[in-house]
Amino acid sequence: MVLQLQEVIKGIKPVSKDWRKRARERLNNLAIPIGSLGQLLDLAEQLAGIKETLQPSVKKKAIVTMAGDHGVVAEGVSTCPQEVTAQMVYNFVIGGAGINVLAEVAGARVVVVDMGVAQDFADLVAAGKILSHKVDYGTQNMVKGPAMTREQAVQSLEAGIKVASCLVKEGYELLGTGDMGIGNTTPSSAIFAALTGLPVRETTGRGTGISEQVLEHKIEVIERALQVNKPDPADPLDVLSKVGGFEIGGIAGVILGAAYHKVPVVIDGFISTAGALLAQRLAPQSVDYMIAGHCSMEYPHQKMLKELGLTPVLNLKMRLGEGTGAALAMCIIEGAAAVMGKMLTFEECGVARNKSEEYEQ
Repeated sequence: MVLQLQEVIKGIKPVSKDWRKRARERLNNLAIPIGSLGQLLDLAEQLAGIKETLQPSVKKKAIVTMAGDHGVVAEGVSTCPQEVTAQMVYNFVIGGAGINVLAEVAGARVVVVDMGVAQDFADLVAAGKILSHKVDYGTQNMVKGPAMTREQAVQSLEAGIKVASCLVKEGYELLGTGDMGIGNTTPSSAIFAALTGLPVRETTGRGTGISEQVLEHKIEVIERALQVNKPDPADPLDVLSKVGGFEIGGIAGVILGAAYHKVPVVIDGFISTAGALLAQRLAPQSVDYMIAGHCSMEYPHQKMLKELGLTPVLNLKMRLGEGTGAALAMCIIEGAAAVMGKMLTFEECGVARNKSEEYEQ
């Protein structure tokens, strides 16, 4: 059965407060000083709440790297030519990219999805090397009108939902998001500005490392796109269709699909978090299932995470994308699951509790 967008949105439920409470009570009784494992304990509690068990498992992991091209690249907002998107898809397939290397360390499968690259990948799809949910061969130039139709926006979201649903059906217990698309920090910045009302200057960073002059041009391009399209901040689908990207919609769909199936999802960097913002606006409870993998060096990312109320697991000054931050964070998240499921309480291991800690409780 193919899940429809509205069905998924309505089906996303908040994480169980009862299970979170039970998890916190156990964590507070582990044979360690209370709170001494810091944020790891918060992650453990979240996993227990999502999985509704005190022995959550996240061993089977997958990172979904969504790829798409953007018409706005014609405005000169990136240092890289558009052809790099397709070239990197081939690099993912041969295992030579950052995400391949770091996903291997995390023990995670990399699932590459063509959401809208401006090139055909019939050979890779036929060989089962990538998935194709191509909406179109790149978005339209958002400075001249909507990046996509509303129907295409829904199509991209439902494609992400389908990918997530298939992975959950295959037994994957932890999903991560990733992206590939030259120029995609531009629509991500536009989405952030459109949804929050923040000035474009506060939502826009240097992407692939553009100069000060090009950054000023990029800001002006995004401001023009918002003026031309006037996306409705109360309508996430309108925002996605007017100034978004196919891979960003796909990422939002993966997040919604994971939340619908009660599976935690690790959000990567700036582009993935733009997708997370769309998901949160479409289904506010979906944020309960999100884990911020890291804080990107892309200037506005910290503000994005604050908007979602998420605390990043890592801060390694990374800004690559692809899902690399999510992959590294998965190692930590698996550690949190082990703390929840394997560590013993004072009573279970026969260790005397510190009197001052009993008083703190």
